[in-house]
Amino acid sequence: MYFMKYTNANEIVKTLLMKENITITRLAQMLSEKGKKYYQQTLSAKLLKGTLKVNELIEICRILKYEINFKKYEL
Repeated sequence: MYFMKYTNANEIVKTLLMKENITITRLAQMLSEKGKKYYQQTLSAKLLKGTLKVNELIEICRILKYEINFKKYEL
């Protein structure tokens, strides 16, 4: 099993965006289509400041068709 260690939501979101070839601007548009209005600048600031909420991270994963999976592992 491959284990990737991320230290914050910014790294997770940036990795997913790179994999999917999607910009933060496009992600903000996609989030806005689902309800609450998001702007590129606001989303970038949340990622840089580390203030992205868990429910926002979950919604980003849903939009990009990823799931968050917690699995206990042994050292």
